Amino acid sequence: MRKYLVFSAILIAAAIYISGCNQAQGTQATPPPQTLPVLPINTAPATTYLTYSATVEGKTNVEIRPQVSGYLEKIYVEEGAHVSAGQPLFKINDRPYDAQVHNSQANIEAAKANLEKAAIEVHRLQPLVDNKVISDVQLKAAQAAYDAAKAQVSQAEAENNNAGINLGYTLLKAPVSGYIGRIPFKTGALVGKGEAQPLTVLSEVKEVYAYFSMSESDFLRFTNLSAGKTVNDKIKGLPPVELELADKSIYAAKGRVELVEGQFDKTMGTISFRAIFPNAEGLLRSGSTGKVRIPQDNPNLIPVPQTATFDLQDKVFVFAVGDSNKVVSRPLHIVGKTTNYYLVDQGIHTGDKIVFAGMDRIQDGVVITPQLLSADSVLKVMPL
Repeated sequence: MRKYLVFSAILIAAAIYISGCNQAQGTQATPPPQTLPVLPINTAPATTYLTYSATVEGKTNVEIRPQVSGYLEKIYVEEGAHVSAGQPLFKINDRPYDAQVHNSQANIEAAKANLEKAAIEVHRLQPLVDNKVISDVQLKAAQAAYDAAKAQVSQAEAENNNAGINLGYTLLKAPVSGYIGRIPFKTGALVGKGEAQPLTVLSEVKEVYAYFSMSESDFLRFTNLSAGKTVNDKIKGLPPVELELADKSIYAAKGRVELVEGQFDKTMGTISFRAIFPNAEGLLRSGSTGKVRIPQDNPNLIPVPQTATFDLQDKVFVFAVGDSNKVVSRPLHIVGKTTNYYLVDQGIHTGDKIVFAGMDRIQDGVVITPQLLSADSVLKVMPL
């Protein structure tokens, strides 16, 4: 009997303990919604850029090639050096060509001597023919010999001029001012007209061209959005363009688009443009790469801070605050970006509110306590 009473007491105590635990759990308070900063959305004028990969070339690229054959005797410049127009660059051994000049000068003297002899013969025979001492046949033969001697003088002088030109070709000078490219030949190398490689390439880079291409769809969009009746009018109406360098910095001087190729490349399906940029400091060199940026003014885009977004499956989302302060994720259609903002035309609208920070702590349908921020205060910290 005593054992039965002890067992009943244990059961009653356990029931009371369990009942107390259940009451404690039932009366535990639900945690309040998280307080998160919320930003109101408004449109703002912004500039976006159409960006195209570009290759930079000097306005003038001159291949320095030998016009005569011979051994390279001297190289007066270093690779990458800046030279002025008329400055000596290379010297080819000129002794064979100097000998040709002297030989041709001797031929001129011999031809002139023959000419003088022929002239004397004509003058000797002329009075004899006039007095009918001899027939005019001899005079005509003497006159023909004189004409032949005169032609020989002209031929010798032409050969002398040609020898002088070849001698001059042994000293190669810079045709324009610019920068020396790679020099594949060394002193003592045999060079000539038949070489596949030039001695060097001289780039005049006071102004440079940035060549870029548009796809057919981009070209059609360009022609539809740009003012002007013809393509040339549309190009002239383009604003100054920028050049983004390989290190992502923007080149200080702005350029202008001045040429479009007449037809599409059938293989690539693109059409080529070029933009010209000043390069007084010589920062840009032939062969450099970058991106041409064509600005477009947009009066009604929505700037969204990049810090207020998150990525999911290659798309960019924000959490919009809806009714009852519930958040819902929305994908954005981005048409451009600045350092701090995405520029959006679809996905959210003026008057919407988005979660500014703490996106990693919430998910769709979560209720928050919004802490409204001022758009102006955000712009002061994160300028557009």
